[in-house]
Amino acid sequence: MARIIGGIGTSHTPAIGFAIDMLKQNDPVWAPIFKGYEPVQKWLAEKKPDVILYIFNDHITSFFFDHYSQFSLGVGDRYWPADEGGGPRRMPPIAGHTGLAEHIAKAMGAEEFDLAYFQNKGLDHGFFSPMSLLMPPSETGWPVAVVPIQCGVLNMPIPLARRFWKFGRALRKAVESYPEDLKVAVLGTGGLSHQVHGERCGFNDTDWDMEFIERLEKDPEGLAKMTLAEYATRGGWEGAEVVMWLMMRGALSRKVKKLHQAYYLPSMTPIASVIFEDDSVDPVDETPEQFRQRIDEQFAGVEKLEGTYPVTVSSTVRTFRISNFLHQIIKPEFREKFLADPEPLFEEYGLTEQERDMIRRRDWRAMIQYGVIFFLMEKLAAVVGSTNLHLYAAMREQSLEDFQKTRKAQMLYSVAGDEDSKKSWDKPAAK
Repeated sequence: MARIIGGIGTSHTPAIGFAIDMLKQNDPVWAPIFKGYEPVQKWLAEKKPDVILYIFNDHITSFFFDHYSQFSLGVGDRYWPADEGGGPRRMPPIAGHTGLAEHIAKAMGAEEFDLAYFQNKGLDHGFFSPMSLLMPPSETGWPVAVVPIQCGVLNMPIPLARRFWKFGRALRKAVESYPEDLKVAVLGTGGLSHQVHGERCGFNDTDWDMEFIERLEKDPEGLAKMTLAEYATRGGWEGAEVVMWLMMRGALSRKVKKLHQAYYLPSMTPIASVIFEDDSVDPVDETPEQFRQRIDEQFAGVEKLEGTYPVTVSSTVRTFRISNFLHQIIKPEFREKFLADPEPLFEEYGLTEQERDMIRRRDWRAMIQYGVIFFLMEKLAAVVGSTNLHLYAAMREQSLEDFQKTRKAQMLYSVAGDEDSKKSWDKPAAK
């Protein structure tokens, strides 16, 4: 079964990535950054984790205020550096681990944590800045896979510190109940004390930083009782993101041993790192086998439902290409191009020949069996002039007439709207 080999806390300031990209290793001002991370690099090289659970926050790059979630689990098969304004950093994408991510999603649901899921997103300096120093890629790629956990800590209200601690405790159970033999490191990023906005910009408090690290080791539950206002007061507004270190600590045993600590404050944000390993065997309320059984009980028997194809985390990753293609139908300019000639769009979106064929033939049943969710198919149907009832009939391999006989009322409808309706709603009333 999977096991947690230890936890790492690290700052995620863009200064780390800048130092790497600008080759500042021998610059006296920048060299302490690299020196402080050498023990972490050595530990990771010795432990050789298969997967890193990477707890971070996006900086309004890939996660915008149009849909801002508090806990978002990365389920994709790869992630790449995001463009934060000046172009993305020149690094290859890093592999995800969909199998572990899907298990975590189920396990956290069983523990009553409701998560958002994401894929096909670039990750900004919250992820790649420290990652590029901790386990840098070679010509063959990165030496580890990741499951990123994005925490929405920039838009109030955010989850309580206690919630981050409890999330970490549940995350531990999730990992330890995963049946595959994996070595997993848990990495929490952010902070330490800093503030980057307003008249308080430039705030730091090294005394608080040292206290926080000590309490993280010895009194994490005391830290979990602090209010967010206390975190902001002691560590600066943006420094309150250290609650993500608390999530990492929650995924470890009650008692830990600290193997390493480094701290350097050259400018705006302390550049700090710490390594913890388990140092106690904690009592458990249920075994991994019992926990897996509890995870599965909510869906037990679903696989026996004839003609039923649930959409799951893994199926959305597998079918992302065609699903993303069909989702573009909500855009008028895409619909126009699709109706004129879909073939260039098939090529642009990288659809396989099987996926193209299902769309060309309007093979609704094959798409469902392939893993496409119905609600994308009804959008395609609306564009090509079919109704929802045509889709329902196709699911059962019936003619529309025969399917209608099974309904109480003979009616046809779809999600199609009036292409000109928006114009009329947007126009001011005539005077």
